[in-house]
Amino acid sequence: MSTPKKESIPLPEILIFPTRLISADRTEKLLNALYGVEHVTYVTISGEGLPAVIRAGPATGAPVEHPERKVITVRGEKIELCLQVGRIFVEIDDIDNVQRALEKFEKICNEILPFGYSLEVGRFSKWKPTVADYKKELKR
Repeated sequence: MSTPKKESIPLPEILIFPTRLISADRTEKLLNALYGVEHVTYVTISGEGLPAVIRAGPATGAPVEHPERKVITVRGEKIELCLQVGRIFVEIDDIDNVQRALEKFEKICNEILPFGYSLEVGRFSKWKPTVADYKKELKR
């Protein structure tokens, strides 16, 4: 009989939720500022997709010339921004460091997001495999 594997405790995340979608320039400034904060282990962004080509309708296949689809530089690395950012999830390395990180994030957000935002602490991303993940693995 096997012993069940001990589950690890998920790391805390801070959700930064701007009151509107943010531009590529603001996204670049915000991501670089967030990665400069101590105890940040990972940053994930989500938002509205900006496709490169039209996928349906009479102009299918034509390029989309959206001004916010740009290449930005984050921590010295060039990244093509394929979405207009609406939420930022920042993983912190330990629950004891969340309060200090929140204080720093508030200063950063006040400067970069003057139109408003909210901050929430929790775990918003998947941190362990789900039943669906196991089923997908069995089908392979």
